[in-house]
Amino acid sequence: MNNANNDLLDRLEQLNAIGVALSAEKDTTRTLEAILLAAKNLANADGGTLYRMAEGGGCLRFEIMRNDTLGIAMGGTTGMPIPFDLLPLHDAQGKPNNSMVAVYSALHDKTVNIEDAYTAEGFDFSGTRAFDRNTGYRSQSFLTVPMKNHENEIIGVLQLINAKHRQSGAITPFSKADQRLTESLASQAAIALTNQLLIKQLEELFEAFIKLINIAIDEKSPYTGGHCERVPVLTMLLAEAASTANAGPLKDFRMTETDRKELKIAGLLHDCGKITTPVHVVDKATKLHTLFDRIHLIDTRFEVLKRDARIELLNAKIDSMERGDKDNFAALEQAYAQRIGQLEADREFLRKSNIGGEFMTPEQQAQVDAIARHVWVNENGESAPFLSEDEANNLKIAKGTLTDEERQIINNHVVATIKMLEALPWPKHLKRVPEYAGGHHERMDGKGYPKGLVGGQMSIQARTMAIADIFEALTARDRPYKPGKTLTESLRILGFMKQDHHIDPDLFDVFIREKVYLKYAEQFLEPGQIDPVNEARIPGFVPPSGQASA
Repeated sequence: MNNANNDLLDRLEQLNAIGVALSAEKDTTRTLEAILLAAKNLANADGGTLYRMAEGGGCLRFEIMRNDTLGIAMGGTTGMPIPFDLLPLHDAQGKPNNSMVAVYSALHDKTVNIEDAYTAEGFDFSGTRAFDRNTGYRSQSFLTVPMKNHENEIIGVLQLINAKHRQSGAITPFSKADQRLTESLASQAAIALTNQLLIKQLEELFEAFIKLINIAIDEKSPYTGGHCERVPVLTMLLAEAASTANAGPLKDFRMTETDRKELKIAGLLHDCGKITTPVHVVDKATKLHTLFDRIHLIDTRFEVLKRDARIELLNAKIDSMERGDKDNFAALEQAYAQRIGQLEADREFLRKSNIGGEFMTPEQQAQVDAIARHVWVNENGESAPFLSEDEANNLKIAKGTLTDEERQIINNHVVATIKMLEALPWPKHLKRVPEYAGGHHERMDGKGYPKGLVGGQMSIQARTMAIADIFEALTARDRPYKPGKTLTESLRILGFMKQDHHIDPDLFDVFIREKVYLKYAEQFLEPGQIDPVNEARIPGFVPPSGQASA
C-alpha cells in the first residue's frame, strides 16, 4: 500500500510538472507531441494516438502516433505523415458513428476504458485486428479520453494502448488511477492547447488588422502602400545581418524569435500615421500638384499671352497699313517671334521647375519671380500677376516637390504614428513597438524628428529601421516625383549620410559588408537598377582588406 501511494504521489508530481511544461510551450506541434508522450509515461502505456477535431468539426484527424514495441513514431516533430484517413463522426445517413471508440468518446464526451479489444462488445475493432495481423502486434487494453476546451467543445481525443505493469512489463488493463490521471492530463492539455490556439488566433487577427491599415493607406495612396510592405523586409534583413556580428559595437546584439516578431510588427506599423496625412500631400508628384497639376492652368495663361501677342501684331500691321506704311512689317514680325520665343522658353522653364529635383539654384528661383511679375488679363478682364504668390512659392521649392508647410504635414505622420501606437495596450513582449516605429526619422546627430534624439538615445532596432526607410525611398520606383535610383547612386547617397552623422555608421558598414543591399535588390528592384557596385568607392565605407568589390 505504501509503494502504491508513493507511486501515485510520484505520478501526481509528474502531472503537475507536465502542466507547467505545457503552459510554457509555444509551438502547437510540440505541445501535441508532449501531451501524448506525457500521457504514455503517466499510464505506462506502450502506445497511443492523439486525434484532433478537423476543421468544421465533422471528423477526427490523426495528429500523433507512437508505439514503443513496433518502433512507430509518426506525426508531430518526426516529419513522418500518418497515412490514415479521417474518422467521420457521422455516417452517410447522418447517424452517429458510435462503433469507433475514438469517435464515440468525442461524440458522447465520455472516457472509454477497455480491458481487451478482442473481447469487448459494442465497438468495431476490425481495423485494429487487421493492424495486428499485419504487424504481429497484440492490441489489448485501450484508454480513450476526450479533450474539451473552456467552452465545453471537444477539440480532440487522447487514446492510449496497452498499459504495462511497471515491474513485470506484462500488458494489463488501465487502472482507475491511470484513468483519473489521464483525464486530468487531458483537461490540462486541452486548456494549454486552447490557450495556444487563442493566442495564435489573436496574433493572426492583429497581423490581419495591421495589413488592413496598410491596405487602407495603399488605397489612399499607392505610393506608400509598397513602402509599408518593403521597409519591414529590409529592416529584418539588416537586423539579422547585424545580429551575426562577432566583433565591434554590435557584437552583443542578438534577437530572439520574440524580438524578431516585435521588430517586424514595428516595421509594418512604422508609417501607420500616414493614414491621417492628406492624400494630395502624400501624392504630390509635382510642385504645383494639389488635387490636379496646376501647371496646366499656367499653360493656358501662356496661350493667352501668345494670343494677345498675335493680336498686338495684327493690330500693329493694320495701323501701319492705314498709314500706308508697310516697311515696318519685318520689324513687327521679328519682335513678335522674339516674344513668342521668350514665352515658349519661360513655359518650358516652369514646366521643368515644376517637376522638382535634387536642387534649384537661387538664380533659377529669381527667374521664377521674374516670370511671376509678368502681367496678363485674367478671366475677369482684369490685369493680374502671371503667377499667384502660392504658385511662385511652390515653383521655387529648392528640393523635391513639397513646401515647408507640406513637409511639416508629412513629418507629422511620425507624431501621429507614435500617438496611435502608444494608445494601444501592448503586451510585455511588444512594448517597444512604438519606440521602434516612431524612431525611423531620428538622426544620429540629433537633427531628426520628432524628438531630436541622438544615437545613444535610440535602440539599435530603431536605427536599423531608419536605414531601411531611407534606402527603400531612394530605390523605390513607384514614387510620384522621381524614378528609382540605381544601387550605386543609392549607396553613394547613403554613404554621405553616414559621413554627415545622419545614420548609424556601424549598421551602415553591416549593410554594405554583408551585402544586405543586394539581397533586398534581388527581391524588389528592377534589373536596370541593379548595377555593379564598387564598394571601395562608396563614401564612408572601407572594404575589409583582401575583399574584392562586387
